[in-house]
Amino acid sequence: MPTVATSLIVSRPIEEVFDFLADARNLALWSSGVHRVAAEAVRPAHGAEYRYHFPGRHREHRLICAAYRPCRAVEFRGRRMWSPLGTQIPHYAFRLLPHSRGTFVQLTVTCTLGGGLLLLAPFMAMAWRRDLPVDARRLREALCGPDRAPAPAPAPPPVVVADGVGRPPARAFRASIGTGL
Repeated sequence: MPTVATSLIVSRPIEEVFDFLADARNLALWSSGVHRVAAEAVRPAHGAEYRYHFPGRHREHRLICAAYRPCRAVEFRGRRMWSPLGTQIPHYAFRLLPHSRGTFVQLTVTCTLGGGLLLLAPFMAMAWRRDLPVDARRLREALCGPDRAPAPAPAPPPVVVADGVGRPPARAFRASIGTGL
C-alpha cells in the first residue's frame, strides 16, 4: 500500500484553503490523480459523494468524503477500481495548520492495491513521489495564482575541478579498423 506525502505553505487564510480543498470538484484543477469531477453541486461534508474520472479510466467512479473537520482536515476515498491486473483504492488526505505566512498544508496520497497490482507497488510509489510535489505547486498556484507562487530556488553553482585533480586519466583511443593495428 504505497503512501506518499508532501507539504506546502499557501499564503491564504486557513478557511479559504479548507473550503477549496473540501470541495472535491477542485481536485481536477490541480491533482494529477483526478482527471475530471462532475460539475453538479455537492455540499461538502462527511459522506458527501462525488462522481469523478481517474486518469486513464473511461468509467465514472465515486469519491467519498471520508473525513471532514473544518479548518483542520479533509479526506477523500475513492471506490475500488478494477483492472485486469487487480484493484486499487485511492485515498487523498489534507491536513491544515495555521502558519505565520498563511496555511501549512500536508498532502498525503495512499493507494490500496490488490491482486497483481501489489507487484507494481514500488513503481506506483515512485510515480506518486515524482508527481505529488508538482501537484503541491499546482495547488499553491490554483489558490494564489502563478504571480504569488514562490520563485524557484536558484541553480547551484557548477563544480569546477582543476585539471588532473579528481579526474580519471585521459585515455587515447585509436581507430584500429582497417589499419592493421
